[in-house]
Amino acid sequence: MKNTLQQEFAKIYNKEADATYFSPGRVNLIGEHIDYNGGLVMPCAITFGTYLLISPNEDGVFRFRSLNFDDKGDIPVQQQYEKSGDEWFNFPIGVIHHFGKDGHQLKGLDMLFYGDIPIGSGLSSSASIEVVTAYALNDIFNCGYSKLDLVKLSKSVENNFIGVNSGIMDQFAVAFGEKNKALMLNCDTLDYQAVDSNLGDHVLAIINTNKPRKLAESKYNERVAECQEGLKALQQELDINYLCDIDAETFAKYQHLISDPVVLKRVKHVIEENDRVKLAAVALAANNLPEFGRLMYASHDSLRDLYEVSGAELDAVAEYSKTNPNVAGARMTGAGFGGCAIALVKADAFDDYSAGITEYYTKKIGYAPSVYSSLIGNGVGLLNLLVN
Repeated sequence: MKNTLQQEFAKIYNKEADATYFSPGRVNLIGEHIDYNGGLVMPCAITFGTYLLISPNEDGVFRFRSLNFDDKGDIPVQQQYEKSGDEWFNFPIGVIHHFGKDGHQLKGLDMLFYGDIPIGSGLSSSASIEVVTAYALNDIFNCGYSKLDLVKLSKSVENNFIGVNSGIMDQFAVAFGEKNKALMLNCDTLDYQAVDSNLGDHVLAIINTNKPRKLAESKYNERVAECQEGLKALQQELDINYLCDIDAETFAKYQHLISDPVVLKRVKHVIEENDRVKLAAVALAANNLPEFGRLMYASHDSLRDLYEVSGAELDAVAEYSKTNPNVAGARMTGAGFGGCAIALVKADAFDDYSAGITEYYTKKIGYAPSVYSSLIGNGVGLLNLLVN
């Protein structure tokens, strides 16, 4: 892969790249729709991601090229930038803009991006681009940012430059990911624990439903409002800032405070899902994949029945996975209403699983999913430094 990308870089720029950086995508193993309720999430970096080949130029220009998109960008070095249109290179420009805002003097660069994350799949291709750009600029120009600084900067790009109101989990996972470890992350405090997650003879199957996610944003905002309503009701008698400040046992004693049955369902999911993350960390650390798989299925059922963010496509993946003896567990991952599901599948049975889920899903939904195999990989870093 690296050699092929070097050849492409040389073809475009008539020189070799000085360095190649890589930033992964991510999946959330468990802990869905609880980040905005003060809860724990458990993402991991995957082995798909974004490659950035880079070399300085003397022309005072940032040149953006991609092997995934035809759009090209040639932007003069300046102190600040604005988002224009929907071009993919708004993401790296946003990063450059934030470096400039912090007073860093950057010089011209020739850049080539290549990503093997399926676009629009919910595997964080945008966070991957932001973090790999930020990491490379920080490295090349010795700007002195810590990795956590780069995470916060990349989130600010997403929120303030691109205009997407996302949390910090995606950028955090792609920056801090470790091979064979999941990150149990408190999205409020950013405290985290790297949990041993050796999948042994299993791989992570990522199943892209290939369904356009048009509902996700409006329903997401609706769920946030419902959780706020539930929190307000519980605060009548409990001194809490977030729903996840209490566990399922405490919730059972105070759930009578919530009169709206729909809000009650939403809150029940949030609090039980947060407890499931803690149990999942114990199961993974003990290498107990059957127990972790059980928690994955329980998470999916809760997202389907209580939080109602699943859908026929994601449910089809969970349904088929339950019938396959080579699967330890499966669940939807991400905001829902399409996007991706994940399954823990025995490595030597992955091809059979892929064929089986494709047949089942296509018959039920009317079109095929895309199925990928991944391991738990490392976070952002320098792949190689070419010494001339």
